[in-house]
Amino acid sequence: MPRIISLIASSTEIVCALGFGDELVGRSHECDHPEWVGRLPVCTAPKFAVDGTSYEIDQRVKAILAEGLSVYRVDAERLRELRPDVIVTQSQCEVCAVSLRDVERAVCEWMESQPKIVSLEPNRLADVWRDIRAVASGLGAVERGEKLVAELCDRIDGIVERARMLAPRPTVAVVEWIDPLMAGGNWMPELVSMAGGVNLFGEAGKHSPWMSIAEIAARDPDWILVIPCGFDVARTRADMPALAKRPEWRQLRAVGEGHVVVADGNQYFNRPGPRLVESLEILAEILHPEAFRFGHRERGAWCVFEG
Repeated sequence: MPRIISLIASSTEIVCALGFGDELVGRSHECDHPEWVGRLPVCTAPKFAVDGTSYEIDQRVKAILAEGLSVYRVDAERLRELRPDVIVTQSQCEVCAVSLRDVERAVCEWMESQPKIVSLEPNRLADVWRDIRAVASGLGAVERGEKLVAELCDRIDGIVERARMLAPRPTVAVVEWIDPLMAGGNWMPELVSMAGGVNLFGEAGKHSPWMSIAEIAARDPDWILVIPCGFDVARTRADMPALAKRPEWRQLRAVGEGHVVVADGNQYFNRPGPRLVESLEILAEILHPEAFRFGHRERGAWCVFEG
C-alpha cells in the first residue's frame, strides 16, 4: 500500500473518504479532520503568527508575499524521513496552503526516491470532483474515486431538487474575510444558488474578490453569511466587532432582521473536499429552515450573530 503525505486539510479528508486513512504517514499543520490525524507527523508550518485579528493576519501575509516569499514552510527533512510514495498538495492558493513549487523544491533536496506528486487546483465544484478523481487515480483506486463522487453528487442533487421548488430566493452576501472585507468566490456562489439563494458578490470559478461595506449596503442583502478562511465560529465571533462597528452596519436589512450568520468556515466552506456537501446543508437550513433541518446548528457549525 502507498505511503501518503497530505499537505492540505481538504486532501487529507479526501484520502480518508477514499479509504486510505491508514496509509497516511504525514500531514500539514492545518490537517485536523478526522480528529485522529492529529497523531500524524507534521510536515509544514506557517512563517507568520496565526493569532490576532483578521486585519493583523492580513498584514502579515501581505508583508511576506510582498517580498516574493512563500507563506508556509515545508520540512524537507521530515519528508525524507517519512519516505512517501505519494504527496498530495495544491496549486490553487499560496495563502491557503503550501504551494506545488514549495513541495517540488523540498523533494529535490533528497533524491533517494521520487514520490508521485498529486497537485490539486479547485476553483469550482466540478474541480473538486475532478480533484477527488485525481487523488484516487494517484492512489491506484479509480473506482473508489468514481463511487465517492457519485455519492456526494447524489446528496447534493437531493438538496438542489428540493430547493428549486422553494420561493422566495433570498439574496446572500458571503463574507470570506472580515478586515479587509472579502467576498466568497470559487465554489461559494454555486453553493448559495444550490441552497435556494441568490449570491450577490463573487463569481463562480474565480478567486474571492475584495469588497466594501458600502457595496454591501448598496445591495442590502436578505442574509449575510460570515465564514472567514481558517476561522471557526468562536474566532469569527471575536472578530465581528471590526465589521459591526461600521456606521453602515446598523442600517443593513439583514442586521435588523437577525439574518447575520457566523459559520465555521475552517471546517466546512473553505475546504474543497467531501464536506462541501455538509456546507451546502448548512446553507440550506439557514436560508430555508421550513424545508431543511440537518442539525448543523445544534452541532455548533453555525449561529446567528447578535451585535
